[in-house]
Amino acid sequence: MSPTSHARARRRDRRVYLGGHPVLFGLLAATRGRTVRRIGGTVLVHGTEAYREALTRLPLDRTAEGTTGAAARSALAGDGGVLFDQEGGEHRSARRDLAAGLGATGVAYLRARWQPLLARRLAPLAEGAEVDLVELARELSGTVVCALLGSGADPYEVARAAAEAAAASVRSHLPGPRRPRAEAAAARAAGRLGDLLTPEPACGTPPADGASAAMVAVAAVNTTVAALPRAVAWCADAGLWDQAADEALRPVLAAELLRVTAASPLLPRVAAADGAVGGCPVRGGDRLLLVARHAADPHRRDPDARRPAEPALSRLVFGVGAHACPGARLASVQLADVLAALAPYRPVVTRARVDRGAALPGWRTLCVRAAS
Repeated sequence: MSPTSHARARRRDRRVYLGGHPVLFGLLAATRGRTVRRIGGTVLVHGTEAYREALTRLPLDRTAEGTTGAAARSALAGDGGVLFDQEGGEHRSARRDLAAGLGATGVAYLRARWQPLLARRLAPLAEGAEVDLVELARELSGTVVCALLGSGADPYEVARAAAEAAAASVRSHLPGPRRPRAEAAAARAAGRLGDLLTPEPACGTPPADGASAAMVAVAAVNTTVAALPRAVAWCADAGLWDQAADEALRPVLAAELLRVTAASPLLPRVAAADGAVGGCPVRGGDRLLLVARHAADPHRRDPDARRPAEPALSRLVFGVGAHACPGARLASVQLADVLAALAPYRPVVTRARVDRGAALPGWRTLCVRAAS
């Protein structure tokens, strides 16, 4: 591992931002030098403490246009963003419904389903063949969602419908060019997703309603398909396979890779009342762009399981406070298992193509082959 290796990993990873959302992420890179910066009615928040302050101390309108809640509501065809736009007792109840499936016992149940899949999908590496990690991530995410929700649907179909719903809705809520008929496309994809997620009797413990199930699917599929290939590419480019092969270091490396890749790098929010963030006055109705990727400090601190960032910093990519992502444990354990399965092959990246239509920055194709 060397600074040159990390620079190579950083250059490759930057392509997913500039390829998928070039205007937005060009703006974020240009304004990164200041902790908080106002541009008209928009406040860009880059600093670590300011990011925490915005999520835990500033009143937020979680249903306003341009927020994650509004995007989730659009993706679910008006059924509500569930965890993303709820507050108080309603929000606590929804999180409790997910706790069993995403806690230690629930993750152990899901691991028993994804580990055989990893062994089967990565076996071609032993024969010198390529493996597309994006295709692996799609099947993996769809399999996990179906197991978690008790659905007998085809995992690929679930993953495809969840990706289409997110792409059509989220892209219509971010700055930059908007696609025509995005809302109609989101409604069609949400309808397909809802049809697929009808639970089978005695399969798992699904959430109480269809909106909850669809929200889980949209979030799990899109973050997994964005995160896993990017994390593996960074590991390969930076030469971190010795850490991935170490049972003690592997979970720490997974957290570090999730920190620097930040599957959900930007949290769009709207202030519900006047306040301040990082010393910058904020007015009710102001739009906030909370840059999770910069708050977690990946541009100054390379991933290293032997000298990791403190957990409070690395967890920022999952949000903070009452609305932090409930799937953090699942994401970390899943990535650690992927790294464990790949480490014996010490794979290198052979082909990579950016997905320019995805909701989150990611690869359309990311192929690896065992090192010769």
